[in-house]
Amino acid sequence: MLYVVMEELLPEMSQGQHSNVGTVFFAVGFSVMMVLDVALG
Repeated sequence: MLYVVMEELLPEMSQGQHSNVGTVFFAVGFSVMMVLDVALG
């Protein structure tokens, strides 16, 4: 679901040759942030 939201909200990230890189890194960063929040909070 996060992938679809990022693809639709930020269309500039889905243009060009490497269209999924920005979305995938956003999802990875968001997941790491949530893991750290649960682990340290």
